[in-house]
Amino acid sequence: MKLSVTVLELSGILDGIRGNELRREVSNIVANGADILLIDMKEVNFIDSSGLGALVSAMQIVRTANGKLFVCSISDQVRMLFELTKMDRIFKTFADQDEFKRQIWTTQ
Repeated sequence: MKLSVTVLELSGILDGIRGNELRREVSNIVANGADILLIDMKEVNFIDSSGLGALVSAMQIVRTANGKLFVCSISDQVRMLFELTKMDRIFKTFADQDEFKRQIWTTQ
């Protein structure tokens, strides 16, 4: 069975407003049948607590649909936030999309 992988590229600031958009986008992606969602945060330069909450909500949306969510290309600031809030234990992160493809995409 071929799994459907969708890459969602975020940019700018991930805050409450962008977080609401993220939740809607993830809901639509899951509704359209994606099995695996990769959130690429290469262009995200700041994330606040609302943005972090939106990522957790996105994870819940994907898991409820029996899918998997991964994150890649996080900045040092986001990595530090993930570590401080223990989110690094919840989100499987990859250095970039290439690493994701090598480790996940090819094994599906």
